Amino acid sequence: MPTPTIRPATPADLPVVVGLITELARYEKLEHLVEVTPEQLGSQLFGQRPAAECVVVPDAEGRLVAFALFFHNFSTFLGRPGLYLEDLYVQPHCRGQGLGRALLRHLGALAVARGCGRFEWSVLDWNAPAIRFYEAMGATLLPDWRICRVSGAALQTFAD
Repeated sequence: MPTPTIRPATPADLPVVVGLITELARYEKLEHLVEVTPEQLGSQLFGQRPAAECVVVPDAEGRLVAFALFFHNFSTFLGRPGLYLEDLYVQPHCRGQGLGRALLRHLGALAVARGCGRFEWSVLDWNAPAIRFYEAMGATLLPDWRICRVSGAALQTFAD
């Protein structure tokens, strides 16, 4: 199997990346939560102070078939930055070709090169194929941790 090309996303990729994000949300049964537009994503990836980074994988014809969007966080315990994978998606017809594995390894190497103390992401508890895949790659699921989230109107109330 040839090594896939992984490259940083460009502003021209944004409409396709937003389409892939929508496909991911549909798979996760969360499509009703998608609000992102290419313009919004562009300002966060390529603006004056980027909040995140994105890498993409084109197929042999140059069509984007996979992406990973990530950002840095910080561990007070380690005193070092971490790399947090927000989303990784490979289109169904391209699964089983090593693209997900290549993206994870690429980000792991990036975390090491940047001096990160850890590389983390979340997975839905019902997504057994992804859980098996991540564990097979050496990831540890942390059973004692739960994600806390405040968003939308609740965030405004929280802030008041």
